[in-house]
Amino acid sequence: MNLPGNLSPKKLVLSCLIGLMASSLTSLVMAADLVGDANKGASKVSLCAGCHAIPGYRSSVPEIYTIPMIGGQSAAYLVSALQAYKKGERKHPTMRGIAGSLSDQDMVDIAAYYAGQSASSKPNYLK
Repeated sequence: MNLPGNLSPKKLVLSCLIGLMASSLTSLVMAADLVGDANKGASKVSLCAGCHAIPGYRSSVPEIYTIPMIGGQSAAYLVSALQAYKKGERKHPTMRGIAGSLSDQDMVDIAAYYAGQSASSKPNYLK
């Protein structure tokens, strides 16, 4: 491998890892500074409820997968999962597309809404 100057393969890998970590930490810090509003989140979950509010619902894209009920889940976990889908770190294509359309504020609002629910909460289809 021909690398410019005195850049060894080890230094290149180390530089890439440092850049990746800095990028990830920046996203987490930005989301950590935001405050979720469950009321605003309630107006943003109609698309989520189409899958996540159906007990035992299964998807067959890209493989057979049982869709989790996310009511009552930790807000921090939900934000982390949405960010991972948006970055392509999680592979489900539908969730990657949905998360890709969300702002950081949307994510924390949706997470605040679902964190305040339970797995048996009535679905919010119309908001």
